[in-house]
Amino acid sequence: MRNNGPIALIFHALVVAFVLAPLLVVCLVAFTPEDTLSLPTHGVSLRWFKAIFEHPDFVQSFYNSLLLALLSATFSLCVALPAGLAIGRLSFAGRDFLNALFLSPLIIPTMVLGVALMRLFASMGVSGSFGWLVVAHVVVISPYVLRLVLAAVVGMDKSAEQAAQSLGAGPWTVFRRVTLPMILPGITGGWLLAFINSFDELTMSIFVTTPATVTLPVRMYMYATESIDPMMASVSALMILVTGAAMLILDRVYGLDKVLIGQQG
Repeated sequence: MRNNGPIALIFHALVVAFVLAPLLVVCLVAFTPEDTLSLPTHGVSLRWFKAIFEHPDFVQSFYNSLLLALLSATFSLCVALPAGLAIGRLSFAGRDFLNALFLSPLIIPTMVLGVALMRLFASMGVSGSFGWLVVAHVVVISPYVLRLVLAAVVGMDKSAEQAAQSLGAGPWTVFRRVTLPMILPGITGGWLLAFINSFDELTMSIFVTTPATVTLPVRMYMYATESIDPMMASVSALMILVTGAAMLILDRVYGLDKVLIGQQG
């Protein structure tokens, strides 16, 4: 494979710098001691990080987002795992339709999904329920889990299962002792990717949250419409930290190359 030339390397470096520069600026502004959005040219301060904990609304919204992401990612896995096993290993009428149905939220704008789910929940009389907010997030993030589970199922070596069956192992034993460990990286990677997307989801959540179930991204949006100060930068820096840590774990567990470009090891 031909190595990249100097022009391609410079172009890639500029693209990476263009993407990372806003994140770096936000993180720097979070440490400013000033009352306005400015770089910390006169020293650094944790003032605005402390201010977050002085606003109980932000703390409650963080716990809402954390619980929502945990539940949504887990329920998405419960849906995507059997679906991935069925689509990846069985041949039946409507398999392609089922696959397209599960992946369809990826091509529908989240704003459209948000409006549709808001109308649906209102007609059902369940608006404001945290449980139905979890359902809404499951709809949005399930395709991410299914994609990785399906890739793991299709790419696994079936000879190990056949060997276990030839030695007298039953279907449940084969799945628990052979199949599950082999696709576990895909399952874990899908769960983490779903957690990240649920934790950071804003557009759809605006339409289906209520004052009691406001998530952290929605709370940040509401706060930004009323006031702009460095506390927004400090909250954003913490979200970048949480997302970055989750992406690092995802890379170690499954590999970002497999998630982003489908490269198999």
